Amino acid sequence: MTSHDTRRPQARRTDADEIAGLLPAPAEWDVPRERYLHHKELLMRQIDRDQALDRARPTPGPRPSRLLRPAVMVPVTALAIGAVALTVVTATGDSDHSATAGPSRHATTSDTTRPAAALLGRISQAALKNDATAVRDDQFTYRRAKIREADLTSAKAVVGPLRDMERWESQKQGPLLKLGMDRVDGETSSINAELGDTHGTPAGLGRPTYRWLAALPTDPDKLLSYLDAQTPKTAKVPGQGHNQFVFEQIGSLISEAMPPRTAAALYQAAARIPGVEPAPQAQDAIGRRGVGIARDDAASGTRTEWVFDKDGLALLGTRSYLIKDTSYGKKGTLLSSTAELEHAVVDKAGQEPAGNASHASMPSRQDS
Repeated sequence: MTSHDTRRPQARRTDADEIAGLLPAPAEWDVPRERYLHHKELLMRQIDRDQALDRARPTPGPRPSRLLRPAVMVPVTALAIGAVALTVVTATGDSDHSATAGPSRHATTSDTTRPAAALLGRISQAALKNDATAVRDDQFTYRRAKIREADLTSAKAVVGPLRDMERWESQKQGPLLKLGMDRVDGETSSINAELGDTHGTPAGLGRPTYRWLAALPTDPDKLLSYLDAQTPKTAKVPGQGHNQFVFEQIGSLISEAMPPRTAAALYQAAARIPGVEPAPQAQDAIGRRGVGIARDDAASGTRTEWVFDKDGLALLGTRSYLIKDTSYGKKGTLLSSTAELEHAVVDKAGQEPAGNASHASMPSRQDS
């Protein structure tokens, strides 16, 4: 954080300055290491193909200028499971005008008549009713889910099988090189620090610990302003609209263990993002239908949905798919989906939660 200028004692601090002073620095990298390397490899292959075509093209006479290739976009969904590879979609423009995005574009606090705002208000109230279970710094949050995603190795979106995923995330506050452990279809792997964090990843957007989430503002407008400020205006996900990036930043947090007031504020903040709408036909990775909240990103041609149980309004899962034909697949092609099955707090990585384990901010969900 920049120190105050002692020569200007009358300078006023903005809300963003005050919020930033209360919170640890956000993680430098928003895209998990495995996902970043996957898409970097795809980009390098495309560059190699372009260079090969340039060398093969005849050169007599003036050489015509070649149009720049469209940027590629990595959709950031609500998965929050860093080892899961998502998809890349060719960008066709940014209807959100990401270069000039800012909090002034958000809906006002009085805009509660929109259907999405009304539904998110109900979901927020339901979140407040969850038992507040604090998580100690020496513990691990546990998450069990079903996951499915598309692979682009063949330059086409090939939807993989449904997989079982368990994740243990360390709650230690210092920058960590080992963030926890994943178990996918029985195979165990460590969760390493984010790419570029040579001294470890601190708590923040890239590693949202319970303590960090508890320190976020619970006023929805201040919370949205903070998340907006921490989201790059020129997205690290090329071609994705800024509003969509903020929406998916919130989506990456709502499956985490957090105090009920923080969860409620996140849902209320999402209601203030333009373009958010109800999704009546939403379903999770195992086909459970519920009430949904969604947002379309015209820039990338993708739709991201959050699915909630119709009765208790607990999070069931997420889904992302194409809403128009692209080089990677036809309209309707699934990009990723999850089904939340169980959340708990345990004392060490690899430990299975007991039958009556404490659950933080979200009730346990069993397969159905």
